[in-house]
Amino acid sequence: MQKYLLLIVIGYVLGSIPFSYIVGKLLNNIDIREHGSGNAGATNAFRVLGVKGGLLAFIGDFIKGAIAVIIGRLLFGLNGGLLTGLFAVIGHCYPFTLKFRGGKGVATTAGIIIAVNPLMGLLLIAFEFSIIFITRYVSLASILSAFAFPILSYLFGMEKNFIFLSVFLALFVIYRHRTNLKRLLNGNEKKIK
Repeated sequence: MQKYLLLIVIGYVLGSIPFSYIVGKLLNNIDIREHGSGNAGATNAFRVLGVKGGLLAFIGDFIKGAIAVIIGRLLFGLNGGLLTGLFAVIGHCYPFTLKFRGGKGVATTAGIIIAVNPLMGLLLIAFEFSIIFITRYVSLASILSAFAFPILSYLFGMEKNFIFLSVFLALFVIYRHRTNLKRLLNGNEKKIK
């Protein structure tokens, strides 16, 4: 029980590092949550801070997911890595550092996937960026990539616990995009330029 608690704490604390907030403060001295969509994630950082800010926020969020998996895996094997990664996503979305107002978990989830199965991760990232390029909707690309994640996990023959994690994270990411989904259905979601 203590080892699980340790992994949960490590993952959550790592996930709670608010890279988009830090980048916003460093580059423009702003609170990213007071601009754009108000979301403390890489997409809003991209919209508000430009390519440099968005890229820095994405890399930070991505790395914390990957590092969480690596630490958990070194301590207690693959299942330890999956648990630590899961709580990194939860920490990213509900960080104690920002009064539980975080991002939507896409970049951090991508870091988890790359750390476990780089080929599958690269395929999902390529899929997401293809959807963004075609439609100019980041939210649609994130939702479709989340939907594809468990399907690819099954097709890649991933271990049962990873497939369970992929289903949970897919549903969680889609849930975090629920307002975007409503705007997409209503035809008033913003495209990226």
